[in-house]
Amino acid sequence: MTTDTSGRNTPAPGDSTRSGAAPSPHALPSVIVPNMPDTPDALRSWAELVRDTGARRLWTGQSLKVETHQAFAHLAGAGIRVPVGTGVTLMPLRHPYEAALHARSLALMTGRPVVAGYGVGAPAFVRSLTGRTYPSPRTMAADYLRTVRALLDGEVVDHAGDYHALRGRLIPMDHPGVEVGVGVLRPNMARTAGGVADVAVTWMTPPGYIAGTLLPALEEGAKDAGGRDVRCRVATVVHVAVERDGRDPYVLAHTAAAGHLVADHYTDMLRRAGVPAEPSDPRAGAAALVDSGTYVFGTADHVAARLDEYRDAGVDEVILNCGGVLFTEGPEAAFRDAREILEAVRRRRRHG
Repeated sequence: MTTDTSGRNTPAPGDSTRSGAAPSPHALPSVIVPNMPDTPDALRSWAELVRDTGARRLWTGQSLKVETHQAFAHLAGAGIRVPVGTGVTLMPLRHPYEAALHARSLALMTGRPVVAGYGVGAPAFVRSLTGRTYPSPRTMAADYLRTVRALLDGEVVDHAGDYHALRGRLIPMDHPGVEVGVGVLRPNMARTAGGVADVAVTWMTPPGYIAGTLLPALEEGAKDAGGRDVRCRVATVVHVAVERDGRDPYVLAHTAAAGHLVADHYTDMLRRAGVPAEPSDPRAGAAALVDSGTYVFGTADHVAARLDEYRDAGVDEVILNCGGVLFTEGPEAAFRDAREILEAVRRRRRHG
């Protein structure tokens, strides 16, 4: 594929074109949609929540129902344009050229900055799409991210690697900034992210583990890549719920995180962080999330105070995940929690 292009990014207010610009100390957390959208309007209420509260960004993960980028594009077409992020979509589903095209299209349609986060995918998922697992997921990720970033920067890409090939560039268009991110749980992928990504997207990672393990690995990766002049931003998804009569945090945590608590890579990360979790016992893992404070439960003010620990640990963007409440009590209860937590953070920043 050869196309005549340049595709330079132009920054939008409030976000840099690339990583490295510190957010305002008064910036509110972002919000993630915990479930896959299954109708065209499934994200509307979440986007209105972000718009109306001033939350920083609306995130989703990979959807295998209504495709993630199309769901965001539908919102923009309906006139609801907020900054968005994918945390994460899966690399085996699309070539890096198409990934860059999707990300830039979202920036153009929303008129807002975009974080395009990608993940390698579980080995079984990769095998189901490609017929094999990746011999080196880190090499795959690094090649993919470099290609997407170069395309978004208007560069000509001439690459023939083990995982994809490309000779071409994007057709030039000015657009709001797009940051390229990657899912990070453990030090090896953090080193990869530090060398090639704009954003490291972490999930269920305790603040002490981010500060003591992931940030040094990100910095090491930057140094190994030739000394990048900006640190890869960190965006961390944090499970949260407001304490209310009849709510059991252990049930909420298990409901929200059971799928991750049976996965080897998540439980390995948690054990490295000092949170006892084994794939064979997700209920015990959920209890450990609550007892360690990784699942943040309490009054809205308590949750806001706990979120400060992430900022102090070096997290640039906290992403609220109200999945436990959503899956047990429904969307309105989840929206109520998110609003109260965002307002508590706003009060804390105003008087802090």
